[in-house]
Amino acid sequence: MEEVCAVAADPDDLVEVFKALGNPARLRILGWLRDPDEHFPDWVSNADAELGVCVNEIQAKAGLAQSTVSAYLSTLERAGLVRASRVGKWTYYQRVEERLTSVAEALGKQV
Repeated sequence: MEEVCAVAADPDDLVEVFKALGNPARLRILGWLRDPDEHFPDWVSNADAELGVCVNEIQAKAGLAQSTVSAYLSTLERAGLVRASRVGKWTYYQRVEERLTSVAEALGKQV
């Protein structure tokens, strides 16, 4: 996991992150995942905190097709910005805060 969390001073890595964030819906989803209690009324912080938010809840809030939301979340996951946890037939997503912090630090060094 350390490889995913760390952002070297590699501009190519930052470009991949910003490509993932370059879609308004993906950026909104990442923002919603910052505070699930506020954005997902059915989310139970005690029960779901370890897993994250179910893709069905994200899809319902986004108002987009499930396949579109899944593709967006896969893009964010490939960039290391979210992690997925599978439980049975359900997939849950949460932000990778360490990665987001390292991206912000790397951006400060690059720009």
